[in-house]
Amino acid sequence: MKHRFSFISAVIVAFITILSCAKIGNVEGGPKDEEPPLVEREDPPNGTVNFKGDRIRIYFDELIKLKDVQKQLIVSPPLKNPAELSPQGSPRKYVEIKINDTLKANTTYVFNFGQSIVDNNEENPYEFYKYVFSTGDYIDSLTLGGMVQDALKKDPDQFVSVMLYEIDSTYNDSIVYNKVPNYITNTLDSTITFELSNLKAGKYRLLALKDDASNNLYEPRDDKIGFISEEITIPTDSLYLVTLFKEKLPFRATTPSLISGNRIIFGYQGPKEKMNIKLLTKVADTFDYRITSDPVRDSLFYWFKGAPKDSIQFELPSADTTIVQTLFFKELGKDTLVLQPNQGRTLSLKKPFFISANTPLVSLDTTKITFFDRDSVAIPYQAKIDSINNQIDIDFEKEFEKGYQLTLFPGTVTDFFGEENDTILFSLGTKKLADYGTLKVTLQEVESYPIIVQVTNEKEEVVDELLVPEEAPSYYFEQLDPATYYIRIIYDTNGNGEWDTGNYLKGIQPERIIYNPTALEIRANWDITQDLTMTPKTYPDPAEIEVENDSL
Repeated sequence: MKHRFSFISAVIVAFITILSCAKIGNVEGGPKDEEPPLVEREDPPNGTVNFKGDRIRIYFDELIKLKDVQKQLIVSPPLKNPAELSPQGSPRKYVEIKINDTLKANTTYVFNFGQSIVDNNEENPYEFYKYVFSTGDYIDSLTLGGMVQDALKKDPDQFVSVMLYEIDSTYNDSIVYNKVPNYITNTLDSTITFELSNLKAGKYRLLALKDDASNNLYEPRDDKIGFISEEITIPTDSLYLVTLFKEKLPFRATTPSLISGNRIIFGYQGPKEKMNIKLLTKVADTFDYRITSDPVRDSLFYWFKGAPKDSIQFELPSADTTIVQTLFFKELGKDTLVLQPNQGRTLSLKKPFFISANTPLVSLDTTKITFFDRDSVAIPYQAKIDSINNQIDIDFEKEFEKGYQLTLFPGTVTDFFGEENDTILFSLGTKKLADYGTLKVTLQEVESYPIIVQVTNEKEEVVDELLVPEEAPSYYFEQLDPATYYIRIIYDTNGNGEWDTGNYLKGIQPERIIYNPTALEIRANWDITQDLTMTPKTYPDPAEIEVENDSL
């Protein structure tokens, strides 16, 4: 029996060894399926008129499923109650649409599935399948096409909704806030072009929304909007370029909150100048406060000491009125003084150097500061507190390829709570001139001045800019770190030195921006020149859009 067990064990071990040494692979079959599913029939037929049902089926030649259908499906005109779609789980050989809404009379409806209908195995999409029917005697067949662009960014957002509102006796510009459009389409995730199909003749307002809530309504807090200023008469052969922008929000104070034992945060939207915090609570003479700005968000920090034990009450502005807010105190840790430089060990010769504080600064003793180069030679400098940004500005003349040592001895800085800094040593240095590159920009056919010429990085952050009031032969951007950059030109229409967004209700378009589409590679010790012709060809031209017209 013992020998038999040993024999069986040996066989099992050998079998496992063979399996472990075997090469694991897929069973070879035929070529990969790259064909999309095909429609075999539709019930009722695509293009049905006098439609009175509530259920539609589209049959395919193989098993299909719906992928990302909530994003991809566009129903025009929009339905108040979303249609029920299947399959939702197991694949089937048909798509079923169950309509849960009262359809408008004499209206053509379009269900555009985008790329959501895919086969079960390889997910090959049946691209932009449209099912069209009419509740009237005929199918509307007019179309309108164009493209969208972002006012500020080089590339537009994906899934931008493009809408038409019929201009009739009930229309006004504020309709976009509370009523869905008469027609809608979407750029989806693969294109910046759009086509609105199966339209009826009439006068319309053309809008585009980056619709964050996907509710087909404009919500300025979250959405971008674009609009064509003039009315559009359909039929038309024109193609339209719609520019999306984020509006400046009207002022509104948000609910404040206690975020530490000595700090309250007051949030707001809109212009900071309107944020007036008025204390209503009667406090002791020992009470004191300071207000600083949050460097990251639209918020103010309200620092306090000697506050009442239980609660504190404020009056805040809100739109055209005021509101009263009460905060109740609770046990929270208190903020303590921390100093942080805005740059690391390697200094930029073009950016200012400063030291930020996380608690309000009240005094600076420059006799407790030493500033030397690496040869122990004293560096002339000026230091002062910037109370608005709550930082210490250190102004000195930087030189290439030089090292610095800045020391703040104890008591250099005192904050609002009487806390002082310990010894802090900053070892700083600059790079040599040959570590940087230079960019020369020449512009042709500028339409008007002033303009703002900007150099942006790949994240579209502004690295450097020049305010240009009038024509000049060329523009130089020096001391650029080796990297990839883009040129962006702003037509500064109002001459305020910054880009201004649009306003939908006032009919104001955003200031126009032109991107040079060519990426510029800046290398160390290189000088490069970029010529840019500022004609309409340098930004998207709607006349060059190819729009498919396959409507019924």
